[in-house]
Amino acid sequence: MHDQLQHDVLIIGSGAAGLSLALKLADIATVAVLSKDSLIESATLYAQGGVSAVLDERDSIDSHVEDTLIAGAGLCDEDVVRHVVEQAQESINWLVDQGVDFTRVDNQSDPNSPFHLHQEGGHSHRRIIHAADATGREIETTLEQRVITHPNIELFEHHIAVDLIKQNIGKPSSQRCIGAYVLDLETKAVHVFCAKNTVLATGGAGKAYLYTSNPDACTGDGIAMAYRAGCRIANMEFIQFHPTCLYHPQAKSFLISEALRGEGAKLILGNGERFMHRYDAREELAPRDIVARAIDSEMKRLGEDCVYLDITHQPQSFIDAHFPTISAKCKEFGIDISRSPIPVVPAAHYTCGGIMIDIEGQTDVPGLYAIGEASCSGLHGANRMASNSLLECVVYAHAAYDSIRQSLAAVNLPSDIRAWDESRVTDSDEEVVVSHNWDEIRRFMWDYVGIVRTTKRLQRAQHRIRLLKSEITEYYGNFRISKDLVELRNLAVVAELIINSALKRRESRGLHFSADYPVAHVSKQAKNTILQIDQQKNGHVAA
Repeated sequence: MHDQLQHDVLIIGSGAAGLSLALKLADIATVAVLSKDSLIESATLYAQGGVSAVLDERDSIDSHVEDTLIAGAGLCDEDVVRHVVEQAQESINWLVDQGVDFTRVDNQSDPNSPFHLHQEGGHSHRRIIHAADATGREIETTLEQRVITHPNIELFEHHIAVDLIKQNIGKPSSQRCIGAYVLDLETKAVHVFCAKNTVLATGGAGKAYLYTSNPDACTGDGIAMAYRAGCRIANMEFIQFHPTCLYHPQAKSFLISEALRGEGAKLILGNGERFMHRYDAREELAPRDIVARAIDSEMKRLGEDCVYLDITHQPQSFIDAHFPTISAKCKEFGIDISRSPIPVVPAAHYTCGGIMIDIEGQTDVPGLYAIGEASCSGLHGANRMASNSLLECVVYAHAAYDSIRQSLAAVNLPSDIRAWDESRVTDSDEEVVVSHNWDEIRRFMWDYVGIVRTTKRLQRAQHRIRLLKSEITEYYGNFRISKDLVELRNLAVVAELIINSALKRRESRGLHFSADYPVAHVSKQAKNTILQIDQQKNGHVAA
């Protein structure tokens, strides 16, 4: 491989957002797709629930919009919500055209049979189109098969972006993103990937927390790189904790889909007592923030390690048809969900904030786009409603495609891009620093910046992250980079963004709950929390 590679578009990330955009662009542009691990290893692969869309005549666009706005607790951009919801039908049609095999009502092999729809928390209708309980896997593997055969798409597995490249180009000169420095994890070499347009589709930052439903790749890389490049980052205090992850010492990061509650599963304590009626009239179908806080409250009140999700009222045939993946995984750990309730706990699940973008997916930096969970589009507000995330991925992939195709001819890349310089660094002789700091960040984020927060806890976390960032910056400047070091550096940036955003919001709203400020500001308009780097001082400033 040459030290410098050139494409029309560089897409960093290979989940639903990145692969959808690659397929849309490939007929008009040369596209590079980077994946830190294997191509399909992304959060999309593990998504169980489905894609929300108005597909039933008893449902309506207005209802989907209203449900999303209610869940978002006053911080959604209503114009964005309506735009995304209105594009849902077209997005589903596109996925079906790619070969995604969604579950149908009567005969799954009959293309004329209508799609089966789930109902999930926050939704007032059945509008979740799904592929049994492995929708993400069906979407990801289907898109992967199309991507790997397209001649205009070049795939780079086991490559991690280190930092974005900005340079003055054009007349008058303006700073434009023209690609990224990328570490090849097999050769350990850092290459320049230059492109007319760069797209961050890197997913969220769940690995900032000790317990998460996210795969290991979700270290907030795109958010951290965009922040360092000068982009505004919004609403990072809104980390969604999924209420129900399987509680078992060997069950790493396994989600129990919200769709179970949509099909009547009840949350119970160890003695069989239900408790959700004490927290919300919608009980198990309340939005995720309410359910997660209720579970957290009950666990702390009773000193219990978990609560239980009971779907034993459904027959085995129903469970096998609708939840085969969950049933099989639970059986691995000796749990027959048709006969016994499932032990569950909340875990960090989704990053509702991220890189601020416009309706076309463009960031503050020319030539740089962000789509999917890495972005903050205005769709989710203070709390993402179930199954709106995969919808956002496909809708914004199309929006970015529309924007990029109109700009390709107007961009000329410079020839004087500086190569990566590691002439003044050495191989590390103390890798334990990386693993120790990684563990420390994830533990204090869970303890101090979790489901329920206090100002004192947040200030403790802020103090710790400042010390750790200083250590990490010194280490990064002295030693050759590795995947673990790049991820740790990014994780520290994202953790600090979450902490500082949480300290700025002196109220409780959506996913951010402060025991010191337990109610929302009802007298003033809800505002986004926005942070942007001061590139003169290399610190945080409010935008």
